Amino acid sequence: MNWPRPPDDLITTALTLAVGTLGAALGWALGAPVYLLIGPAVLVSLAGLGGLRMGVSLPVRNICFVVIGLAVGAGFDRSALDTMIRWPLAFVVVVVMIWVMLVVSRWMLVRFFGFSGRSALLAAAPGHLSFVLAIAAEAGEDVVRVSTTQSVRLLSLTLVVPFVALAMGVELGGSVVPQGVLMGAGLTFVMLVLGVSSGVILGRFNVPAPMLIGPMLVSALGNLTEMAPGVLPLWLVLPAFLVLGSLIGTRFSGVSTRDLASGLAAGLAVTGVAVALAIVAAVPVAVVLGVPLAHILVAFAPGGFETMIALGAVLGVVPGFVAACHMMRIFVLSAMLPIMLGRSRPPDL
Repeated sequence: MNWPRPPDDLITTALTLAVGTLGAALGWALGAPVYLLIGPAVLVSLAGLGGLRMGVSLPVRNICFVVIGLAVGAGFDRSALDTMIRWPLAFVVVVVMIWVMLVVSRWMLVRFFGFSGRSALLAAAPGHLSFVLAIAAEAGEDVVRVSTTQSVRLLSLTLVVPFVALAMGVELGGSVVPQGVLMGAGLTFVMLVLGVSSGVILGRFNVPAPMLIGPMLVSALGNLTEMAPGVLPLWLVLPAFLVLGSLIGTRFSGVSTRDLASGLAAGLAVTGVAVALAIVAAVPVAVVLGVPLAHILVAFAPGGFETMIALGAVLGVVPGFVAACHMMRIFVLSAMLPIMLGRSRPPDL
């Protein structure tokens, strides 16, 4: 995901996290599912739309991703390896699903919302936002409208997926981290250092969300080999989820009411198409893998990379499966989108 530009001052970060903390408290009081993500995301979004400058500094967001990566990776045990040989089916379905999402959403945005063909395709892309916006800027497309539509999609999916999971009978009241023996202070420090180091290395190879994937791999290997078993303490994990929820809301900082109006309806429509197609695509995979439908939905829903992995942890989904599906989505978009744009006729022809 292409997060908003980090603020240079700590005051903005402090204000954003204060608003996010209030949002989490309100979410908890109202009984919202996954309140540590939904509460901050909603309230920080509203604060940004209200004119407050919202943002989270780069060091804070990286620490957040490292902690969440280590926490999620602890849920990868030997029983999870049994399903890995069946993952290729999910990858094939992801490819087909992405193509259908692009075709249907592009048609809908052109037909009902007045987008040009190329802008519609960019606004319909289910993810890889930095790549999408770079293409839009280079091609002279309506970057603001594309960005707003995509931001609405990301926030909407963060809000919708937990409620869809609830409707499917999934219990969301559990812990946000796997259950197990807590790591000691020394081991926790070592894992944090290894997590940061692995994230930096993966970043040099342009791996998506390296500060999340790197620590997740380190934690998974530590638990699989039993060299570093255990889970992180909640006092580390809970603030990290709160920071992630706040970070989701910062996408609307500086967005004017006019810009929001231009992309709100389109973003909601694209979200509806994405959720519907993700559910349809998830059904055969859930049947074959013998996994709850809601779990596959989290792996297929084209929300924010980090957010969907975090939601997968709450649902108890195999973390490697969720990460693999979302990485496949990004790789497929990297190849499919330029091809489809190349076949689109320029608006002035």
